[in-house]
Amino acid sequence: MSSGNPGRETAAVTDAPAVDVDTLLAEIFLTPEGKSDPYARYAAIRERARAFRSTMGFVVVGRYEDCQWVLRDARFGKGDPNWPIWDEYGLTEDEWRARFSGVEQRTTSMLGLDPPDHTRLRRLVAKAFTPKTVENLRPDIVRLTDALLAGFDGVVDVMPELALQLPMAVIGEMLGIPESDRAELQPHVRAAAATLEFNPPLEQMDAAASAGKIIAEHLEDLIAARRAAPTDDLLSELIHVEEQGDQLSHSELIATVMLIFGAGFETTTNLIGNGLLALLEHPSELRRLRNDRSLMKTAVEELLRWDSPVQIDGRITFEDVELDGTSVAAGEQLVTLIGAANRDPRVFEDPERFDVGRVGQAPMSFGAGIHFCLGAALARAEGQVVFERLLDRFPVIEPAWAAGRPAYRDSLVLRGLESLPVRFG
Repeated sequence: MSSGNPGRETAAVTDAPAVDVDTLLAEIFLTPEGKSDPYARYAAIRERARAFRSTMGFVVVGRYEDCQWVLRDARFGKGDPNWPIWDEYGLTEDEWRARFSGVEQRTTSMLGLDPPDHTRLRRLVAKAFTPKTVENLRPDIVRLTDALLAGFDGVVDVMPELALQLPMAVIGEMLGIPESDRAELQPHVRAAAATLEFNPPLEQMDAAASAGKIIAEHLEDLIAARRAAPTDDLLSELIHVEEQGDQLSHSELIATVMLIFGAGFETTTNLIGNGLLALLEHPSELRRLRNDRSLMKTAVEELLRWDSPVQIDGRITFEDVELDGTSVAAGEQLVTLIGAANRDPRVFEDPERFDVGRVGQAPMSFGAGIHFCLGAALARAEGQVVFERLLDRFPVIEPAWAAGRPAYRDSLVLRGLESLPVRFG
């Protein structure tokens, strides 16, 4: 790919063999089998072509260096919020806006914005997620983890009882969302996350719109209460910023809080679930980590690499870009296969080997560039604390599912388990 970076190897774009790669992409994007186990398909796509124009309507890259380039280069971004998504659902613009008016009003979170608005909003909340701030939160993460583990005895489904509860509690306390509200909002946040998937079915979009409305109404009530009586939490800080008048509008406040709350536990939930499954499926590495806790940081990085909580990210081309003689027009979509990049043998030695002591390049699980995950330090800290406390507390941690593997949720962008029965003793 021509990136304007001197010395960078050019990446060829190929349209052949179209059937093979498109078949693999269709399996990953559209079938339960492909979503459940995409890695062999990723490898075939990654090694077949550095960039591939799919008949599904986008250009896809899967090598580490190329994914980094797309996510970092300013010529790619989130794109025009008025992009005609309604065409993909057979609706007119008026029908779309009438049906999803609430969604349209809540697309002002930093996740979907480009500079300068993205820069302005991210700056307002970034200080709450710096490594130093997160390290100061570690005692609270330990306290919340121990409280959850105190109830573990025998077989426990880790997903609802730990993987979901812990990050929801951590981000809920940071924002100042009461515990009762967190539990009530959780299923709605999960439903609203469907909008992050590629072309979710219309019924999922309807459910997401309804869920978003419920979340927004809860937040409106909570914001009103914080205006009347501010407390020492992130929500009160953001309200104060909004009241200054020119940095954060009310709609941006709602969208930002929704994003922080949802992203604050969806990604970490999947890190805990996917990570514990990986350790259970590699018992020698679990024993190795139990016997040498100095490996905890590298182990969490390996868990992120091995089965990333976020598998795919997308960008829109802002200007015509030349890809080894093939023009990609402004407005075309590029898809980065993060899960494939994390197993690129050009970057990771013996990438199909799970190794809790692996050192080297960081995985791409939190993205790259200006949209690098704001909560990466927090997710890493929660993962380190969870696995440390599990190993401290339970001499026995073993699979408790009957046969096969635990099922993954029917999602592609956010990769996580439906359930994970584990025996603790």
